[in-house]
Amino acid sequence: MRAKTIIVLIIAVLLVIIIVQNTQVVTLRLFFWKISMSRIIILALTLLVGFALGYAVAGIGATRARNT
Repeated sequence: MRAKTIIVLIIAVLLVIIIVQNTQVVTLRLFFWKISMSRIIILALTLLVGFALGYAVAGIGATRARNT
């Protein structure tokens, strides 16, 4: 097997382990909102928001670098 295939399989197994261990329902309280959902959904949403913010900040930085 190629190294890339082995790495993808290892990451997939680790992802399944993380999902299985984080299935509990947790309550997220933010100001006056109270949201109950699975912990893995909260982790995934946090990851997506972080990627989106990082992408936006990198785009703003690249635009400013081009304009100077």
